[in-house]
Amino acid sequence: MKLAQVRKFALSLPDATEAPHFEMTSFLVRGKIFATAPPDGRHVHVFVGEEEARASVAEEPAVFEELWWGKRLTGVRAELGLARPQSVFPLLTEAWRRKAPRRLVAAFDSSSPC
Repeated sequence: MKLAQVRKFALSLPDATEAPHFEMTSFLVRGKIFATAPPDGRHVHVFVGEEEARASVAEEPAVFEELWWGKRLTGVRAELGLARPQSVFPLLTEAWRRKAPRRLVAAFDSSSPC
């Protein structure tokens, strides 16, 4: 994967925007960060829950590693050169869901094909 693919997908989520965050770029929904990308362009940090983070690392340890903020597991760091969209996009969607307002998530869910 390339960072451009991550960017395109992240910004396709409702009300998602991109903004600088210190030396990184961040993807936000209504001002809340759900993912960041370091300037190297080789990684993306996706802020999912502990369960999703641990499952992703267990399923694809070459692609994902746990992302810690102090003593708190905050998500995963993905190695984009090894990652596949079908692994990263669902995590981005879940991270977006965790930060988006409930009404926005409900509207998104009702518009998604299933």
